[in-house]
Parts: sequence; C-alpha cells; structure tokens
Amino acid sequence: QVQLVESGGGLVQAGGSLRLSCAAVEGTFNKYAMGWFRQAPGKEREFVAALNWSGSNIVYADAVKGRFTLSRDNSKSTVYLQMSSLKPEDTCVYFCAADLWGSGSRNPSEYDYWGQGTQVTVSS
Repeated sequence: QVQLVESGGGLVQAGGSLRLSCAAVEGTFNKYAMGWFRQAPGKEREFVAALNWSGSNIVYADAVKGRFTLSRDNSKSTVYLQMSSLKPEDTCVYFCAADLWGSGSRNPSEYDYWGQGTQVTVSS
C-alpha cells in the first residue's frame, strides 16, 4: 500500500509555470507506474500524463503535450509534473495516482491509489 501526497499547486498567470510534486509515503515506489489526472468542477476526471516505473515510457494527453513534462526520481519516491505555458483552461484540481506493476495507463480505473489533489488556478 502507498500513500500519495501532492504539493506545488497554486495561482499563476497565463503563460506562467508551476511544478507539481507527488511524494509516495510507504510502499515500494518503483513497483508503481505513476499518472497525473485533473478534474474541473462538474466535469469528469481526465488524463494528463503517465509514466512507467523507470520513466522510460511517458505518455501525455494531447492538450498538454509540449507544455508539460513528467518525470520521476525513484530515490526520492517522488514524481514531478512540470507545467509551462499554462492556460486558463488548465485550471483544475490535479491528482496523482499509482498503478501497481502498471505501464503508465491513460485509464484512471487502472490506478490503485490516489492522492488528495492539489488546486491549480491559471488567471487570464
């Protein structure tokens, strides 16, 4: 079992940058593929990015490709989502998730553990 703690959210102007972190407490971090998802009020949770246990396979949603960069540091049990060129439509609660022995899926139902979420607000 793993507990996920997100941080790094906040308020930023359009065109700015933020880096989200997701730290895993307990569990063996390198057993897990990690993903980021986001959800706006009244909308379904949507995929943002995911990577496998080693970080050698990374996938992005089309909406963030070229602007967001996902990485992980297994020595620190942490995954990072660097977000650049932010747009008002990126405003959401961002969640990280862990998929035991996964490969980095776009499907939220494949993830076993979820963080509590961190709010990102992009002002125009």
